[in-house]
Amino acid sequence: MHIYQTIADLRQALQLVKDDGLSIGLVPTMGNLHKGHLSLARLAREQCDFVLATIFVNPTQFGPNEDFQNYPRSFDDDIAALKLINCDAVFAPNIEELYPQGPKLETLVSVPNISKLLCGASRPGHFDGVCTIVTKLFNICPANKAYFGEKDYQQLAIIRKLVHDLNIPIEIIGVPTLRNTSGLALSSRNNYLNAEQLKQAAVLYKTLQLTADSIKLDKNPNYSELEEAALENISSAGLKPDYFSICDAPSLFPATVNDKDLVILAAAYLGNTRLIDNISIKLA
Repeated sequence: MHIYQTIADLRQALQLVKDDGLSIGLVPTMGNLHKGHLSLARLAREQCDFVLATIFVNPTQFGPNEDFQNYPRSFDDDIAALKLINCDAVFAPNIEELYPQGPKLETLVSVPNISKLLCGASRPGHFDGVCTIVTKLFNICPANKAYFGEKDYQQLAIIRKLVHDLNIPIEIIGVPTLRNTSGLALSSRNNYLNAEQLKQAAVLYKTLQLTADSIKLDKNPNYSELEEAALENISSAGLKPDYFSICDAPSLFPATVNDKDLVILAAAYLGNTRLIDNISIKLA
C-alpha cells in the first residue's frame, strides 16, 4: 500500500491506474478509523479495481469553538487497518498541501438551502467546509465512485446535490450505518465517551426506533407531538438535544402527512460530545 502526501505524486500515480483502464474507489475520511469507515473501504474493494482512502482532518469544517485540535488522530493504526483490507493507496496531505493560502483565504464551495438545515443551523459554515474539501478531493482524485456513511445522512444528501449541480463525473455510494451492541452508531467521537456515557448514548437510536414505530402504527401521526416526546425522552436520559426532526427524505424539509419517504434525524450532546444519528422509513 502506497502513502502519498502531495497532490502531484498522487495524480501521477492515479494517472497510471487510469491508463491501465482500472476503476478507482475513493474513501474520504478524517482518520481515527473504526469498523464503519472500514466497511466503506471493504465495499469499495468489492466494487472497484483500485481503492484510495484519504486521511485528512479538515480544518474548514470545524467551528471556532469545536474540537479540531483535539479531534482523535491515530495515523499508524489507521494505516495498519487499511493494509489488512487490501487498500491500494492512502492520500494523507498536510494542511498546507490542500490549503496553500491558508484555510481562511481559500475559495469555499457552498450548497444552498439544504446546508442551512439541521446540523447546518447548529454548526454555521460546517457544510461549506465539507463541500470545499470534498470538491478538492474529487478534483485531485479522478475516482469512479466515492463512499460515504449513511450515519451522516445530511452530509450524504448535500454531497449528492453537489455532484449533481456541478456535473462532477463520480458516483456517490451511501453505506449503511454500523452500530455497537447497544445500537449506538459507530463514530470517531465515541472515543470521547467513558463506559457509562456509552450506555447513556444508546438512547438516541432507541428514541429514533420508537418514533419510527409510532409513525408506522399510527394512520394519522402528529409529527410535532412525536418530536416533542422524543426530545423529552432524550433529555430524561441525561443528553442535551440539539434537534429531533421528522423530515421528507429527498428534501430534508419537515415532513407532511403526504410524504411517504421519511428520515428522522437527531443530534444531541453528551457532555461536550456531539452525537448524530438517523433512521429511514418508507410508508405505503
